[in-house]
Amino acid sequence: MLSIRLVDLAQQLDAELHGDGDIAISGIASMQSAQTGQITFLSNGRYREQLAACQASAVVLSEADREFFPGAALVVKNPYLTYARMAQLLDTTPQPAQNIAPSAVIDANAKLGNNVSIGANSVIESDVVLGDNVVIGPGCFIGKKTQIGAGSRLWANVSVYHEVRIGRDCLIQSGTVIGADGFGYANDRGNWVKIPQLGTVIIGDHVEIGACTTIDRGALDNTKIGNGVIIDNQCQIAHNVVIGDNTAVAGGVIMAGSLKIGCYCMIGGASVINGHMEICDKVTVTGMGMVMRPITEPGVYSSGIPLQPNKTWRKTAALVLKIDEISKRLKAIERKVGEH
Repeated sequence: MLSIRLVDLAQQLDAELHGDGDIAISGIASMQSAQTGQITFLSNGRYREQLAACQASAVVLSEADREFFPGAALVVKNPYLTYARMAQLLDTTPQPAQNIAPSAVIDANAKLGNNVSIGANSVIESDVVLGDNVVIGPGCFIGKKTQIGAGSRLWANVSVYHEVRIGRDCLIQSGTVIGADGFGYANDRGNWVKIPQLGTVIIGDHVEIGACTTIDRGALDNTKIGNGVIIDNQCQIAHNVVIGDNTAVAGGVIMAGSLKIGCYCMIGGASVINGHMEICDKVTVTGMGMVMRPITEPGVYSSGIPLQPNKTWRKTAALVLKIDEISKRLKAIERKVGEH
């Protein structure tokens, strides 16, 4: 079990230590469940009253909350950010693979860097380039001429098609498919004629992609995911989409083809975004947003009707169906008033 002295943890987190620095910390837990040997954090003053009953050996909190906890504490400016960094230091998640499994199939023309690990039954095709410390989990497929940068990790059963480029220190969760064909067809008198997808997918550095997400290759140009982008589970990124640096995409989002999203955007879960348009930098789309037109100004955008009691929703829906009729009646009344 990983264990670290509180004083050493404080030093690594650039935190102000209060209390016994020799306390051994072996894990992180919530304030409600934390026990001796664990550390917790308080990032919202609304939960301050829980400190009195907290059993943790130490708490990460702000200076404003220090007086409410008599035990050992690490005082920082941003407890939630410190929690994230602390969780990295105490992370016990195993690697997707260790060493190179005997059952892995690796083409003779593939180039592997130093300290590469490849799990059981993975397939590495010809002219693949894997950087130093790359980890490929069990059952993965890495297509021809694909490049994966140093330190990137793929969990089990990830499929990466041919000629894809993935940057450094990326993390890709299980079941994700990168570089499959985009949805490109021409119609010939009712029959669909497939358009070969000749582009690829280019993913920047420090990108994280959730489980069972699909990122299609470009039709002619490339699909591009910028540096520092985070994408949640079960998202669909269509061909020729471009996502700018440090944008966050929550679960279940669908992006249509040739969409361009700027940097530092946040896309809420289950949103659907039309293709062949652009969203500027620093836009937030709240959950279940339906984005049908370009967004040219930074800000927060929402659509849809929040959940209501069924009876209320039925009345609202009935009114929506009559909007055209109500509008015509209102205009008629305005004309009559204007005549007088």
